[in-house]
Amino acid sequence: MIQLHGFTGSGNCYKPALAMRQLGIPYQWHEVDILRGESRTPAFLAKNPNGRIPLLEVEPGRYLAESNAMLGYLADGTALLPADRWARAKVYEWLFFEQYSHEPYIATIRFWTTIENSVERHRDRIAEMRPRGHAALAVMERQLAQTPFLTGADYTIADIALFAYTHVAHEGGFDLGPYPAVRNWLGNVMDTPGFVPMQDCCG
Repeated sequence: MIQLHGFTGSGNCYKPALAMRQLGIPYQWHEVDILRGESRTPAFLAKNPNGRIPLLEVEPGRYLAESNAMLGYLADGTALLPADRWARAKVYEWLFFEQYSHEPYIATIRFWTTIENSVERHRDRIAEMRPRGHAALAVMERQLAQTPFLTGADYTIADIALFAYTHVAHEGGFDLGPYPAVRNWLGNVMDTPGFVPMQDCCG
């Protein structure tokens, strides 16, 4: 059985967990308390030298890091990752967008606000980063005003990747009120077969 090493409340850990739930892939969850440095122990670093979660153990001794790489691995050969070359590239386009333009701002501010409780220490950085988070949401809004899912009519791992932190963006102080298409898309994702909320599959 696949082993998923993660931290409860992490959107990055939620991504592979949700994909496995929706694909019917059984897995076991192993909590790694990053606030106590458990991802930096020699034992964990032997599995992932980058010292980050999530970490997917696909079979004994075979480890895969990076949440979006996990999504690609898990969804290969399924409807969540199109076989068509162009359609697949569009999915990857959104995965890269999530890691470079969305997660560094929306997820990081949420982490400081809700999980680490370090808003005061990061107040200036939050003020600098928040507009970039809104810029990412605006990009999503423009696309989702045209299509029900990020790459078009079909639900893919691109939607899983962006849903993970967008649906909890309010926990970092991001108001989704100005983004009606994004809010409608959140509902579309939650209506997909096998959808499971974060708290029910991570931890």
